[in-house]
Amino acid sequence: MNDTQAKYPQLRFKGFADPWEQCKLGDVAKITMGQSPNSKNYTDNPKDHILVQGNADMKDGQVHPRIWTTEITKIADKGDLILSVRAPVGDIGKTSYDVVIGRGVAAIKGNEFIFQLLKRMKTVGYWTKYSTGSTFESINSLEINNAVINLPKEHEQNKVGKILSYMDHAITLHEEKKRQLERLKSALLQKMFADKNGYPAVRFEGFSDEWEERKLSDLFIKGGSGGTPKSTNKDFYDGDIPFLGISDITKSNGFINNTEKHISSDGLNSSAAWIVSKGAISLAMYASVGKLAILNIDAATSQAFYNMIFDDYDLRDLVYQRLNKANELSEWNKLISTGTQSNLNADKVKNFQMYLPKNHDEIKLISTFFKKIDNAIALHQRKLDLLKEQKKGFLQKMFV
Repeated sequence: MNDTQAKYPQLRFKGFADPWEQCKLGDVAKITMGQSPNSKNYTDNPKDHILVQGNADMKDGQVHPRIWTTEITKIADKGDLILSVRAPVGDIGKTSYDVVIGRGVAAIKGNEFIFQLLKRMKTVGYWTKYSTGSTFESINSLEINNAVINLPKEHEQNKVGKILSYMDHAITLHEEKKRQLERLKSALLQKMFADKNGYPAVRFEGFSDEWEERKLSDLFIKGGSGGTPKSTNKDFYDGDIPFLGISDITKSNGFINNTEKHISSDGLNSSAAWIVSKGAISLAMYASVGKLAILNIDAATSQAFYNMIFDDYDLRDLVYQRLNKANELSEWNKLISTGTQSNLNADKVKNFQMYLPKNHDEIKLISTFFKKIDNAIALHQRKLDLLKEQKKGFLQKMFV
């Protein structure tokens, strides 16, 4: 420990006032660099030794067995920390098993505080200085052992590690609940919409009529693709009209509340773009083909989208879910034009066929049911975003 470099965190638990002291990671934690077994000894037999070669063998901060080996080279014990030493450098996880470690990882015997500290080091880009400029991004034993860290006394380490571990548990819980809801929705999309036989496998009680085949263009009151200003004139993009692009829809969770780009009235008038009203469905025809979202704002869009305005929101919501099913089942792939970039065109979107209920009460029941699932998924996502932001703040303020 080096008293001359003692420091204090911005945020800490009541009752702690001692300075944190600087040291090297290798001085406080045993580090074992991995060594890959011969590939001829790899197996898919769970009775053999679990092999951890890199980040692909970890998920959500935990080792997930993927490959096994009959050859033991270097090992990590149950409870050890696993650090990725090759691209992506610095990812950190734990192992709940005794495992063989390959050259893409290192095993570290450390407590929860060290685990959270290593997470922070990845977040702040600590390892970047060692891997930048390399042909192959990696860190070595010397760099890991000599990594400079700051530590409090053991009791404070335990307190900090415990609160951050609790937050990780809450994040994992919400992620799993969100995944379960998404899997449930995916299964129900397959069961609650009719295929060519005209009858869904699962439906609400009291409905038995055959569904009818409808063309998408017959369901909305206005539709059309967008457009892009005819030049890169700065004035065309220096405006307050939201302008939807592919990056917006790929990051959305089914709803567009804002956009990365905006255009001016002059930009709008110099293109085929038009103001698509709030509540419309926008469907990607290029790049992320089939990805769609409901606009929660008035916005113009690029020509990469086909936009649909409905006067019946129950019908809109049902169509939205049916198009989600089309996206999940890659139904659009049968219609795309192949070239330098796979894409749809407006005619193929308008002529897309689907089976829908004749009875509006059934339409409303199904659309409301899926909306409740979407709302539950969105709630878990909001909680996740909040927890992750809080955790990020704690990692910034509770460490030196």
